[in-house]
Amino acid sequence: MATCPRGCAPAVRLCQRLNRLKTLDDDMMATSLKRCLSTLDLTLLGVGGMVGSGLYVLTGTVAKDTAGPAVIISFLFAGIASLLAAFCYAEFGARIPKTGSAYMFTYVSVGEVWAFLIGWNVILENMIGGAAVARAWSGYLDSIFNHAIQNFTETHIMQWNVPFLAHYPDLLAAGILVVASFFISFGVQVSSYLNHIFSTISMGVIVFILVFGFVLAEPVNWSREQGGFAPFGMSGILAGSATCFYAFVGFDVIASSSEEAKNPQKAIPIATAISLGLAATAYILVSTVLTLMVPWHTLDPNSALADAFFRRGYSWAGVVVAVGSICAMNTVLLCNLFSLPRIVYAMAEDGLFFSIFARVNPITKVPVNAILVFGILMATMALIFDLEALVQFLSIGTLLAYTFVAASVIVLRFQPEKISDKGTATTSPNPNTEPSPAPSESQTITEDGEEPKQYESFSDKLQLVERQKTKERRGVGQLKACWEPYLDRLLGDCDPGEVVAFCVLTLIVSSVSLCAVVEFGNKQLQLPVWSFTMLLVIFSLAYVISLALIWVHEPQKNNKTFQVPLVPLTPGASILFNVFLMMKLSLLTWIRFTVWIAVGLFVYFGYGIWHSKEGIRELQPKDMAARYVVLPSGSLVETVQSVQPEGQVDSSHINASTASTASTAEENTGKR
Repeated sequence: MATCPRGCAPAVRLCQRLNRLKTLDDDMMATSLKRCLSTLDLTLLGVGGMVGSGLYVLTGTVAKDTAGPAVIISFLFAGIASLLAAFCYAEFGARIPKTGSAYMFTYVSVGEVWAFLIGWNVILENMIGGAAVARAWSGYLDSIFNHAIQNFTETHIMQWNVPFLAHYPDLLAAGILVVASFFISFGVQVSSYLNHIFSTISMGVIVFILVFGFVLAEPVNWSREQGGFAPFGMSGILAGSATCFYAFVGFDVIASSSEEAKNPQKAIPIATAISLGLAATAYILVSTVLTLMVPWHTLDPNSALADAFFRRGYSWAGVVVAVGSICAMNTVLLCNLFSLPRIVYAMAEDGLFFSIFARVNPITKVPVNAILVFGILMATMALIFDLEALVQFLSIGTLLAYTFVAASVIVLRFQPEKISDKGTATTSPNPNTEPSPAPSESQTITEDGEEPKQYESFSDKLQLVERQKTKERRGVGQLKACWEPYLDRLLGDCDPGEVVAFCVLTLIVSSVSLCAVVEFGNKQLQLPVWSFTMLLVIFSLAYVISLALIWVHEPQKNNKTFQVPLVPLTPGASILFNVFLMMKLSLLTWIRFTVWIAVGLFVYFGYGIWHSKEGIRELQPKDMAARYVVLPSGSLVETVQSVQPEGQVDSSHINASTASTASTAEENTGKR
């Protein structure tokens, strides 16, 4: 076997450190946090995270500028696309009930540096999301009082004209974030109680809007005289779907709360499905009411619902809607402040972020340091940044997290389960897992339909190992039995899950390439028709072939927790849709994203890689192990060795002869 030159050994070790996976504890329910959230609590958290300012602002904006009354179909498409990502989050949240959401899911299946970058972007996403909602909350309340708060601030406090900053410091938005952080630091039950109150009021107002709105509905507003149902055509509906997709991004708060759920295996999938269904129903019905009450082209994008009732002569109803919108924004605010500290806590607990944020208050059982520090940072962003500048940067972190979670579902589904020292299968999908011990010299084997048989000779052992090798090909991550005659010569020698991991990488690359050609091929790149068509065919074939090669391998059969249906089709479609939406983002957003990634890499290589608990675990010595190994030449060798720290291999522990280790194997067998 060819060996790597000595000069590249440090690079190999660095790659191994960057891509090491998180090892999960045998007891997945063990936690320093407090498990007290029920299915109802998680459902209301999910509804609160999704049904917020989008319902009262986004519906009017998309209806007037993008889709018209067909905004209903836009929300339907966006809900279906969100369901693909929600399935992936539900499987991970039920299977790995640990806080951290997309960061944790990536860590256990893809690798450490990728997990850190996902967590780093989710932190920014929650900070910007909370600041943007606080800014919208302040603006909506200010509009009720005819902008008296803004006028007072600009006249008596201060104002500035600086690019990318707001025209005046929004003290009200910053203040509400500080107050909310203070309440959340009292514990998860206080947060859940506040969310129950605001969510109940918000849902009551939504019911009021639907009942009273349908009474005031006028079908003529969908007529051809008013522009018709879909005045912007299918392109407007699809563009509206891309915008409406961000109305559903709050469901990941459910996965972030899995470590504080009483029964995460059942509660996470149920809460995700119910909350997403309720949110999609609310968006579709409210959009229907809004566009039937007043003509779509006359809507006020800033406060469409309240303005619609005011224009129909029911000013008191407009006040009710304004109260409901403020309560809905409060729930989104609480969800952002709830998720952010727990992701920071998960990264700090793994040693990848500063350890001060891993401290949990012994009384409230919440990471108080993370809550207060990042709550103040969020308040500072809301104080000085404009709402538009915040929203432009919100999308990319969310879409990147969704993409990695979907890819992680495929990788984890086709990875063999790790066998722990206790002989039980764990959910940590570590590809570096050592092979399980082969039968000892005098082991009794019972085969299907046969009497127990003793394998004594060396040749019998070879036959046994070959027979087991044939059976393992039908194990997790290996070719299905029906495809072995056709693909075994090409893929049969690969390790379990190796082909799937390569296909997932190809899937992502082909998705990026395909979406880039679709988005930029005709306009920016101005490709000829033959070149454009050829690239579309090549990248489409690469995408389809990757899915097909993944499908011909055996997945894990797990009936204990929720699993995404139609793998790899469902997560593959989610990857393609998320990448397509990322291509829709502006160049300035990508530049900001690149700068943030550079800062994150500086933090990781300056602190995280040196304090990683997985790295510390790798340096700990492990017990002696005895096992049979089948060499590529077909010979059987028993090795007795201790696992050394990375880069420290003692050749004296490796025996290349079965005869020289026979006595050791007999002694180990006797001890067992």
